[in-house]
Amino acid sequence: MFGKILIANRGEIALRIQRACRAMGIKTVVVHSTADADAMYVRLADESVCIGPAQSSQSYLNIPAIISAAEVTDAEAIHPGYGFLSENADFADRVEKSGFAFIGPRGDTIRLMGDKVNAKKAMIDAGVPCVPGSDGALPDDPKEILRIAREVGYPVLIKASAGGGGRGMRVVRTEAALLTSVNMTKTEANAAFGSDKVYLEKFLENPRHIEIQVLSDNFQNAIYLGERDCSMQRRNQKVVEESPAPGIPRKLIEKLGARCTEACRRIGYRGAGTFEFLYENGEFYFIEMNTRVQVEHPVTEWVTGVDIIAEQIRIAAGERLRLKQRDIVLKGAAIECRINAEDGFTFRPSPGKVTRWHMPGGPGIRLDSHVYAGYTVPPYYDSMIGKLIAYGETRDEALARMRVALSETLVEGINTNIDLHRLIMSDSRFNQGGTSIHYLEERMAEWVAMHKDKDIKNAA
Repeated sequence: MFGKILIANRGEIALRIQRACRAMGIKTVVVHSTADADAMYVRLADESVCIGPAQSSQSYLNIPAIISAAEVTDAEAIHPGYGFLSENADFADRVEKSGFAFIGPRGDTIRLMGDKVNAKKAMIDAGVPCVPGSDGALPDDPKEILRIAREVGYPVLIKASAGGGGRGMRVVRTEAALLTSVNMTKTEANAAFGSDKVYLEKFLENPRHIEIQVLSDNFQNAIYLGERDCSMQRRNQKVVEESPAPGIPRKLIEKLGARCTEACRRIGYRGAGTFEFLYENGEFYFIEMNTRVQVEHPVTEWVTGVDIIAEQIRIAAGERLRLKQRDIVLKGAAIECRINAEDGFTFRPSPGKVTRWHMPGGPGIRLDSHVYAGYTVPPYYDSMIGKLIAYGETRDEALARMRVALSETLVEGINTNIDLHRLIMSDSRFNQGGTSIHYLEERMAEWVAMHKDKDIKNAA
């Protein structure tokens, strides 16, 4: 086992990784920008190294600075968390070529799954169900593009091969708009991702977003840890996640999970990863694979009892998976609300000093956050400041505990999206379970109007 790990990230995930390391008896090195010098996880680390100014391009994305920090502190491994460099194949290669263990997949695997066209081919070969679409990247021939779209059937979705996070996508509903949309998506993809390669898929009108969490070691052992439902989204960004997914037969999940673990063995996957799917009319369709730990991993940890971060570390250290698939039994239900420093209705970021911070507790409540009263939320990074997770023996109990927890939560000095989460948890359709990825967007218009009326009344 490693004696010392460098954490190449910030915020709540840096603290989460640090906690796992400390419980395993591993010393930690935390790198930070000047903006994060006073963060709690920096104070708690065995060692810390400032790697640059506030701008992430000069700090958290600065590969030479991170490698140098690992060298001067004698770290043995680097954990990238999520975001920043976590799915950067060049970073993974540089880490290992510099003599450190990368707590994640090999660079070649990240490249394979980061290219959506190649990833889809790999999944088809492994028997993982995929959305009907083009066989690889779209050709340059306009007539061939039109033929492919007619064969798939409208509406279609044009997607950047190197895209992610909901970017580089365009829905096309008519043939007249197809070629213009393809060219626009190519231009945007090239500017955003450095590649103009795009492909085409059938656009599903009302799907759910379901994902399968996997763990795979260096010895062809792979397991899946059930599923998560991440359908409550705004602009393709997740807001609420839960496990298990309500209303989906276990036999379908078991069949899908088996295919995902087989895909892991075929591509030589190492570490924790997530297969993301759209689910509609009883069918699953592969979207992409995230080759890192997910923001929403706590809901899976709670229903399976598996510490995903600890397992990542053990796998990177060369250990075999300690668990067999028969050991994984989902118990109860867990729901996660992402707490962001932003207006919950306009989604305008709200950096600044947190003057009051009271978080809930009680049975079945978990909070993953690096924030405290007096902490200043910097304006340079993602707005997420914490994750509130509620667990219950049933989904109804988890929902009830989350409603109580949200009612006890108090944050002052900045705006947060806590009011939005309170509305979601009291929404009758969400409480029934099984909403599509478009549901939250549809409800937002009504809730935004309510929010505006409330502001007007308060002003009067």
